[in-house]
Amino acid sequence: MADLQDGESIEMQGSGAKPYVVKNVGGVYSCTCPAWRNQSTAIERRTCKHLRKLRGEAAERQRLGVELPARPVATADAKDGPPLLLAQTWDNAMDLTDWWISEKLDGVRAFWDGKQFLSRQGNLFYAPDWFVTGLPAVALDGELWIGRKQFQRTVSIVRRQDQSDLWKEVRFLVFDAPRCDGGFEARLEFLAESLRAERQPYARLHEHQRCQGLPQLREELARVEALGGEGLMLRQPGSVYEVGRSFTLLKIKTFHDAEAVVLGHQPGKGKFKGLLGALAVQLPDGTEFSVGTGLSDAERATPPPIGSVITFRYQELSDGGVPRFPSFVRICRTAETDPALKSLPTKTTASRVSAEKHAVASGDSPVVRHFEFVEGKSSKFWEISVEGCEVTVRYGRISAAGTSKVKTFADAAAAQRDADKLIAEKTSKGYVETGN
Repeated sequence: MADLQDGESIEMQGSGAKPYVVKNVGGVYSCTCPAWRNQSTAIERRTCKHLRKLRGEAAERQRLGVELPARPVATADAKDGPPLLLAQTWDNAMDLTDWWISEKLDGVRAFWDGKQFLSRQGNLFYAPDWFVTGLPAVALDGELWIGRKQFQRTVSIVRRQDQSDLWKEVRFLVFDAPRCDGGFEARLEFLAESLRAERQPYARLHEHQRCQGLPQLREELARVEALGGEGLMLRQPGSVYEVGRSFTLLKIKTFHDAEAVVLGHQPGKGKFKGLLGALAVQLPDGTEFSVGTGLSDAERATPPPIGSVITFRYQELSDGGVPRFPSFVRICRTAETDPALKSLPTKTTASRVSAEKHAVASGDSPVVRHFEFVEGKSSKFWEISVEGCEVTVRYGRISAAGTSKVKTFADAAAAQRDADKLIAEKTSKGYVETGN
C-alpha cells in the first residue's frame, strides 16, 4: 500500500468538492476531514477512512495497536441515497383538517435499513453497537436528534467514525416505516409496537396528533416555534410511503400577513377558465408577484379591483424578497374607501397587464420541451412548458405518468426567465433534450 514519508502530504478526495489533506509529521498522521478532527482521542491515536484507504487496514491497525472500527457494508440503497419520502411546502390554501401533525425536527435525516444508518446521500453513520441494539431488522425513517437548535452539535457527533460515547446525547426519532404495508395509520401502529423503551433506549416513535383545523394548526405552529422548533410536518391520513417529493407530506413554517396593491388580473385555466386565475400584485417596495390561492369561486368571478389593496398570507421571503406561497385573505382597502389609491396602477403596469391578457387570449399552444436522463439504474424524464405567466413542469420515471407542478409569475418575462434557469440546471445535471 502507499504511504507517506516524514513531512509528506497528499490530497484525498472526499464527498465534497474540496479534497482533504493527509499528512505525516514525525510519524503522526493527520487528515483535515471532520471525522479525524472531531475525535476526542489524542492526535497520534486518531484515524479515518482516508488514512485507512491510503495506508491500508493492516498498516493502520499496526500503527494504532488496536482493532479498527468495522466498516459497515454499503447496501444497494446507498448508491444514490436511500429511497426516502420528501416533503412539499404547504400552499396556505389546502384544507389540512384530520391530517397528522408532528414537529419538524432540526436534526439529521437517517434511514435505518435494518442493519445500519444511511444519510440522505447514502453515506454511512458509524453508530456504536449499543446505540443500535434492539432496533428491528426492518427499514425505519427518522432523524438523529439531540434537541431544538442543536443541529450543528448533532452533525458533529453523527459524522464521527470513532463510535464515541458522545452518541449518548443523540436519539433516533422515527416517523415512518417505509416498507411496511398499509396506510400511514397502520405504519404508526407498527412503529408503536416495534419501538419500546425497554428494548431500544435510544430510539422512540416521533409524536403525532390529528389536525383539528386551521386555528389549531396555527396555535401548534406558534407553540413549537416559541420553543425554538423549526415548524410542522403534516401527513395525509391513509397515505402510502412514496419515494421522492409528494404532496401527501407537507412542511409548514411561520405565517406572515402583509398587504399588496392589485396591479392586474391573470386569466384562469382549466377549472378556472373564464374566471380569475391569479392577482398580479405589488409590495410597497416595488416587488411584483402573483397571488393565485386562497380565492373563493365568488372572488374569482368578481375579483378585487385593480388598484385595491389586499391582505395576503405567506410563509417566508425568497432571497430576492418575493413572498413564498402567498395566499389571498381579503380586500382591505379600495379606491372608494381610500382615495389615495386612485393613482394606481401605473401606466407601465397597466400596459404590461394588457399585453399579458393579449398573449393568453391568442390561444397559441405552449411548446413542451422534453428531457431525459438515463444512467445506470436511473431512467427519468423532465418536461417544461411556458404559457403566459405560468411555467408547467412534469417529471418522473420514463414510461410513467409522472408528477406535474405549475408555478405562476408576475409576468410572462419572469416565467420565461425561470424556465430558462430550470433548463440550464437540468442540462448541467446530465439531462438531454429528446424533442419528444
